[in-house]
Amino acid sequence: MLKPSDKWTWYYDDSEGHLMLDLGDGMLFKTNLPRKLIVECAIGINEFSVDDASAYQTYKEQIALLGLSEPRQAELALYCVAAKRFHKPVQPKSWFFDSLSDGNLALEEGDFVQLSTSSCSSSFIVIEVGECASLCVSVSLDEFQLNGIKSLSFGEAIKVMHDRMLLINHQFQAQPIALVG
Repeated sequence: MLKPSDKWTWYYDDSEGHLMLDLGDGMLFKTNLPRKLIVECAIGINEFSVDDASAYQTYKEQIALLGLSEPRQAELALYCVAAKRFHKPVQPKSWFFDSLSDGNLALEEGDFVQLSTSSCSSSFIVIEVGECASLCVSVSLDEFQLNGIKSLSFGEAIKVMHDRMLLINHQFQAQPIALVG
């Protein structure tokens, strides 16, 4: 299992064209954030901070409920941390999605939400809560078709208005089991 370390460093790699995380011991993690989606401060070298480690643990605990393999859980948690810390502020892209609620959701970081288009729906994890819109990351291993041209890959972030979200934490919570003697 991957454990956060203060030896980890974030950096932007021109040859890869993406934000990277050096995990030490010759291991590198390539995020799904290209140059156009990251803030300017991501271009230098940044330490994996205490806040990053805390966010990683928060996401890892939630993601464990999804039934993904251990390597996929770590990958998704790192995608979430990278997006939370380095994703550029963006406008919501709510037009892709159907309205699912009145928008009065009491969202928290790490919540699971459902987003739906006219043809499909999928689960997302909330990584940055805003007043009317939040940044979410796709937790589906399958591509999520937004329309005939655009899609979201596993771990890809999108900002969406709250009225397009349906809170679905209850679908992933462990159910208590009563043992009968």
